[in-house]
Amino acid sequence: MLKIKECKPKTYTKQEIKLKTYSSDRVLDIPDLVFEAILEAKSRYDKNRSRRINDKTNPFFDGNYICCSTYGKPRSKGFITPYYKKLLKDNGLPDIKFHDLRHTYTTLLLKNNKNLKAISEILGHASTIITSTVYFDKDKIVIDCNEELNNFIEKVITKTNYNDDNIITDLDTPSIFSEFLQEL
Repeated sequence: MLKIKECKPKTYTKQEIKLKTYSSDRVLDIPDLVFEAILEAKSRYDKNRSRRINDKTNPFFDGNYICCSTYGKPRSKGFITPYYKKLLKDNGLPDIKFHDLRHTYTTLLLKNNKNLKAISEILGHASTIITSTVYFDKDKIVIDCNEELNNFIEKVITKTNYNDDNIITDLDTPSIFSEFLQEL
């Protein structure tokens, strides 16, 4: 990566950055909606390139970036931020950092019982430990578990017998627990 003094003015934040790790270079499946948006951006790119092909004063920069300016120049890393923040605000969503979407995505997949190893590979992690310890909202998962445990406890309490001193007697926990697991 170039140093600031080696770059032309206003180009330092518009460089292609080396990938962080070897596993960062991967192919991802994307939803059809995203693919269609990429095709639309590619169409605009091709149109802008052909329109400016003979422009001597401001030629088209053909760097093969489909998400770029009308002159083909790459966008800076902060270009998307105002659009992203507006999207959050317009939809009544919390003001979170763009990178937090990665954590949200992981949490949603794990909450919906998706395979941890598959999620780890999608995220480019070398092991599932990083995925499970860093990239999902543990508090949300714990809250969900507590709700399930509270339901279990309510069932246990309703099936118990108390003696005169309010001490539980004849608690058949194994059978109640197996009933609970069958309901899950």
